[in-house]
Amino acid sequence: MRRLLDESLPRKLKARLAPHEVRTVPEMGWAGKTNGELLRLAEQEFEVFLTADQKLPNQQNLPTFRIAVVVFAAVSNRLRDIEPLVPKALNAKGVEILLVVSRKR
Repeated sequence: MRRLLDESLPRKLKARLAPHEVRTVPEMGWAGKTNGELLRLAEQEFEVFLTADQKLPNQQNLPTFRIAVVVFAAVSNRLRDIEPLVPKALNAKGVEILLVVSRKR
């Protein structure tokens, strides 16, 4: 399953998402795109968009996009805080919106 890793997440997270095919926003040449623009591009090539942008669900009408969106809500966007949430994120599929939340330290 093809997944796109947003700029708000550490690039090293890519290795933790195996066996899925994962690309980062900068690798796709999409760095600096607005959220709406990015989602329109992503839905054409990916099944899942992963982000730490917790404002995204309020800023975009996510059900109108043909891509699953996973929003990591952790203490920070550091790898050590995001990594424990990865197993839940790996289950995302289809067109769904999944908020993956961690407990505070």
